[in-house]
Amino acid sequence: MSFLQLTGVTKFYGDTCAVADMNLSVEKGEFVSLLGPSGCGKTTTLQMVAGFEAVTRGRIELDGRDITNAKANSRGLGIVFQTYALFPHMTVKDNVSFGLEMRKCPKAERAERVRDALGLVHLEAHADKYPRELSGGQRQRVALARALVIEPPVLLLDEPLSNLDAKLREEMQFELRQIQRKVGTTTVMVTHDQSEAMSVSDRVVVMEGGRATQIDRPYEVYEHPRTRFISTFVGKANLLEGRVEDSGDQQFVRVGGLAVALREPGFRPGAAVLLTIRPEKLQLVAGGAGRLDGDVVERFFLGSQWLYRMKTSVGELTVLCANDGRTMLEEGQSTGIDWPDSCTRVLALEQPVAA
Repeated sequence: MSFLQLTGVTKFYGDTCAVADMNLSVEKGEFVSLLGPSGCGKTTTLQMVAGFEAVTRGRIELDGRDITNAKANSRGLGIVFQTYALFPHMTVKDNVSFGLEMRKCPKAERAERVRDALGLVHLEAHADKYPRELSGGQRQRVALARALVIEPPVLLLDEPLSNLDAKLREEMQFELRQIQRKVGTTTVMVTHDQSEAMSVSDRVVVMEGGRATQIDRPYEVYEHPRTRFISTFVGKANLLEGRVEDSGDQQFVRVGGLAVALREPGFRPGAAVLLTIRPEKLQLVAGGAGRLDGDVVERFFLGSQWLYRMKTSVGELTVLCANDGRTMLEEGQSTGIDWPDSCTRVLALEQPVAA
């Protein structure tokens, strides 16, 4: 049995369904992220696990124990909030010690565990400082130490890095993962940042409209998205509407004058489909040497990459190229575009692609 199990978990606010039939199994020591845009139900799901929101329907089990209706303070979970929620009048060590005091932990043991927790997040030298004297990253570490010091069965993280600047946020992503692996605490994190979820998680739960639309390893979510939404929310994607055609021994997708071999099974001839290609999978080649020719409409310098908007016979394509020293293309310049068959994904056409 999984360590944390959600079965059919549903939450209504009046007539509004915030979370619908969430089924999720989290193994002991696993790091799982709930990923999605604002309003998708990810935070509500976390709050139901924490006990801050009542479950309308369904069941939550922790290590075989039904905690669906248990009070939040009886679940023993560690929680790091988006705002960190540190006590401003307490020092760092007192903030970290607070949960142990509430659990009547003996003073000597408490001091040792606080010292170990601060060592884990590299804040030993700041034990006597107050939160106002710390940087954003340091306050985040204090909140993490406070959650971990009670040795919780599950650590819940609610957008823990969202208040940090971009560079520090990236650094903290990897530090958070290193700490979690060292401690081995089962962790569930809520985030709207796909790069954050992909970089630190064992598995990602992509949510849309209150439902889990794909639960998979980060690589699989990125390389094999199951829906149009996942294709565009998790990374960038070129979307081309086409139809399945059958040549007898091979099916392919026809998009205007372009024909691409169909590798996915289960599509009938004539079916409307969506051909998706990640921008970084496209290769710029000599004119006439690729599948398509295109003209550069716009270019953007991203530091390690160049992003090109290309006008082609099948519509606009976005191309990402490494900044590896090759001469950049100029706006208005024509070039060939190619890609391996293995880099295309085909999805059932759920609705017309927005212009």
